[in-house]
Amino acid sequence: MRNKRILIIVAGIMLFGLLFWTFSDLFRSEPSSGRIKTKNPTDDFTEVPFTKEGQLWFLTAEGDTIKHFDIEVADNPYESMRGLMDRNSMEDNQAMLFIFKDMRPRSFWMKNTRIPLDIIYIDDQYEVVSIQKNAVPKSEESLPSEGPAKYVVEVNAGLTDLLKIDKDSKVVFEVE
Repeated sequence: MRNKRILIIVAGIMLFGLLFWTFSDLFRSEPSSGRIKTKNPTDDFTEVPFTKEGQLWFLTAEGDTIKHFDIEVADNPYESMRGLMDRNSMEDNQAMLFIFKDMRPRSFWMKNTRIPLDIIYIDDQYEVVSIQKNAVPKSEESLPSEGPAKYVVEVNAGLTDLLKIDKDSKVVFEVE
């Protein structure tokens, strides 16, 4: 009888210890060394600097200059995927130009982009196809072009309305 009571006490202590060990991570402020802590890449607010790689001009249908921008260029799959992610701000005279190899319908999203943008889709004749205005930061909503596009320009949200950039506008750019 005494051995049975000792066995029950030992089993109870072991069960308590197992439960404590199993649930102790719930009360820790830091993960245990056996756990992997995932991190959202947008939580790291390291500013990615703007790198001027060319110039771009928006023109009226008559060819008059609407606005000149310094541009950063995304002309490969990695740069196109990154875009303006990890940017905390962008000057109103700066833009990102995406250059694709072919003309086709395009669609962008804002999943890891922190700043609101106007997304301007441009065809191979350098004419504006469509504009997605005031794209919401970190949104996973698809923002498609209204027709085939070869180029895409991202500027600060509201600039297309302010500057009256529309479907009649054209672009000219030079990459350095």
